[in-house]
Amino acid sequence: MKAETEAEPRPSGRAESNLRVRRVFPVFVVLAAVLLIAEHRLHVLGYLPWLILLACPLMHVFMHRGHGHKRKRTPAEDQGNHDA
Repeated sequence: MKAETEAEPRPSGRAESNLRVRRVFPVFVVLAAVLLIAEHRLHVLGYLPWLILLACPLMHVFMHRGHGHKRKRTPAEDQGNHDA
């Protein structure tokens, strides 16, 4: 029998290392992003209008993926008979 005061077993070895990486990596990414934005704010703001213009064709290409434009249509669908 186990004592009720006994703590749950801690992960050891590789599992503990993976847990530590999962906790530290997001903190590192946030810190790097803050420093990058603070140091390069003027560069990023200078390119912002161009990035917005670049986003338009990219959104057009990637957002039309789910509309079924490449699907073969039947003659009934071409005439507008859409029976669901």
